[in-house]
Amino acid sequence: MLLQRIQQQFIDSADLKYQCAQSLAPQVEAATQAVLASVTGGGKILTCGNGASASAAQHFSASFVGRYERERPELAALCLSADAAVLTGIATDFDTRQVFSRQVRALGHAGDVLLVLSTSGNSANVLAAVEAAHEREMTVVALTGGRGGRLLQILRDTDVHICVPHEVPARVLEVHHLVLHCICDGVDAQLLGLPDTLNPEQEIAT
Repeated sequence: MLLQRIQQQFIDSADLKYQCAQSLAPQVEAATQAVLASVTGGGKILTCGNGASASAAQHFSASFVGRYERERPELAALCLSADAAVLTGIATDFDTRQVFSRQVRALGHAGDVLLVLSTSGNSANVLAAVEAAHEREMTVVALTGGRGGRLLQILRDTDVHICVPHEVPARVLEVHHLVLHCICDGVDAQLLGLPDTLNPEQEIAT
């Protein structure tokens, strides 16, 4: 019983990723181009999300400042979900809806990209962050699930929306992680060229 359930989890995840390879690739390419244009033009990537999405946002920022798979110059990225002092200070002095938006207004500039993750597309603090990014004339890359939630309604034509067509947050998050990896790989490919065959002895950060 449990073994079959575990196997089905793998199958469901693989099926959804296969489906998204067809439907989401153009949006992922657009997101990659937006991110690349920002960091090569002197801008930076601000990332945020809640819960597991916060961890994904932090992982993406770490891959930019450090590396994804290959050595390259540092790229400017900052996770707005990572500073506990800032998050709790804003939540205490104002309210939780502003924990990201105040950081966007403080740190964001035209030419920067705000990358947000929300499996529902309805997180109030993420919606406020997107509105703040628009005030700063930033491009928004939004990763959502389901039908995109309220976030879909406030995105601009110049933004990029990558919506995973599934209602289960775990499945959506699994695709979000893959999308973030695709963006990292795409930026590296544009900056460094296509990689040679990976040396089995090459150390890869995990």
